[in-house]
Amino acid sequence: MEKKWEEMSADEKQEAQFQKLLAPKDPEGKDFKFQSPEAEKAYKDRITRIKDALQLKKVPDRVPVCPLPNMFPYNYAGLTIQEAMYDYDKCVAAFKKYVLDFEPDMHIGASGPGPGRFYEILDYKLYAWAGHGVAPTSSYQCHEGEYMKPEEYDILITDPTFFFSNVYLPRVFGALEGWKMLPLLPGIVEMYGVAFNFIPFGLPPVQDTYKALFEAGAEALKWATAMGGVDAELKTLGFPNFLGGFTKAPFDIIGDTLRGTKGIMIDMYRQPDKLIQALEAITPIMINMGLGAAQQTGNPLIFMPLHKGADGFLSDEQYKRFYWPTFRQVMVGLIEGGAIPLPAAEGGYNTRLEVIKDLPEGKTLWMFDETDIIKAKSIIGDTICILGNVPSSMLIVGTPQDVKDYCKKLIDNVGKGGGFIMGNGAFFDEAKPENVKAMIDFTKEYGVYK
Repeated sequence: MEKKWEEMSADEKQEAQFQKLLAPKDPEGKDFKFQSPEAEKAYKDRITRIKDALQLKKVPDRVPVCPLPNMFPYNYAGLTIQEAMYDYDKCVAAFKKYVLDFEPDMHIGASGPGPGRFYEILDYKLYAWAGHGVAPTSSYQCHEGEYMKPEEYDILITDPTFFFSNVYLPRVFGALEGWKMLPLLPGIVEMYGVAFNFIPFGLPPVQDTYKALFEAGAEALKWATAMGGVDAELKTLGFPNFLGGFTKAPFDIIGDTLRGTKGIMIDMYRQPDKLIQALEAITPIMINMGLGAAQQTGNPLIFMPLHKGADGFLSDEQYKRFYWPTFRQVMVGLIEGGAIPLPAAEGGYNTRLEVIKDLPEGKTLWMFDETDIIKAKSIIGDTICILGNVPSSMLIVGTPQDVKDYCKKLIDNVGKGGGFIMGNGAFFDEAKPENVKAMIDFTKEYGVYK
């Protein structure tokens, strides 16, 4: 008798996820149809190659190569970022061209530009996007601000759901202003006076908010259908995407989008206990956010951009006190649920290597940017799979020979014994196509395990 999901260990859940990837089904539950036997073999070889690297096994043939571009596929196709955000057909055609021209072992989908019309409908204030606050050719820019006041920690700690729905979201989505008027839902428990709680739903501002949500939902569905369609098409051609979704370290949730950089730095000194309580309160939300995405997409890899844990941003003691404990809890929660965390360690993480080694073996994939990746291999290589770290600057201004030389150094020093995936160090918008091609082709030729 097969074990129920909740009865499986983390190892068994991860293996079950990979088996689903290796034997995919269509929406009707039938065996997935590839365009050719060669495409099916290429797909399964790529999944196996990445699976073995993630689990720190000796990959049977070569080092996997998985560039993780940001807006490069759309620039490469001659689109502006604004076009990619508003014309979904052009967006998916550009992404398909990128995958078929460069043939990486894994891609992460065409969803990067996002749905511009959706952001317009909800009057999104947290970011400027192409044609809306930045040039049509530019990527996103965050409008960092104090979207949670210092005196509002108690609201977040006591009831995170109420805080996000009634306080935070109306501040970052102009169309959700009506939610400020909604009642505290857990208070609707008895018939006596219960009708009074529903009066706000009859008010025009609240009704306008729900109308905007319905319109935004329809646009999001249209966008997701297009993005899912190109994923399925690329799969038929042998190219997997097993990025399942995203979540964040709790410290970055508060520091990036609630209190802002200045606010959280002040809070570490003025109200450290409140900050820690808030980090602990949102930790389960971050775990469920990642696991829910993985369940919805059927893909186990959960992306975690790390913004405020880099070298020099926090002292070692601050990192250990404020950043690492809840960040680790989120990763362990994802692992126990069968997902694979993919933290992107932006900037340098050289002073953090001994700390982050404290993770289950062969259960995480770390993308390193400016970290000494050879040093990282010596410290964490028996615990963590390493992805990286061809510099984006080299991809932009270097030569193909520069890229090949750098990749050779990585393969010789980090690729030994497995546990390594070749990729870029930071997400890139611009690059010379010949440099991206050099990174992929050279790895396939030189990165063969003897």
